Amino acid sequence: MQIHLKIIGVLCMALALVHVVFPKYFHWKKELRSLSLVNKQMMEIHTLFIAVTVFLMGLLCVSSAAEIVETSLGKKIALGLGIFWLLRLIIQFVGYSPKLWKGKTFETTVHVVFSIFWLYVTVIFFITALGA
Repeated sequence: MQIHLKIIGVLCMALALVHVVFPKYFHWKKELRSLSLVNKQMMEIHTLFIAVTVFLMGLLCVSSAAEIVETSLGKKIALGLGIFWLLRLIIQFVGYSPKLWKGKTFETTVHVVFSIFWLYVTVIFFITALGA
């Protein structure tokens, strides 16, 4: 299980770093222009904090995989992370419109790859939490 946590850790840190390109890729300068200042800044700041949180989750998994697997506190942390990623998996299907990806090769690929990733992460954390 520790190897899975380390793989998840590296992937989470990479995912966090990808957030750096969001403003340019999604044309936030243009797209967010019509928002009020508070809404624009909430979008930018919340994205930053999501990236930091995901990076720290990854760092925790890379640096403390043994403790997550072998201790009571680690199993509780794994349960919390499992719930977090389960919610993210659910949002992938109920929070985003299929219009964003259906019929678009790149977007469909991203949707499928990340759905598989969210499922993998969720399953590994729940297995770890249950002590398997």
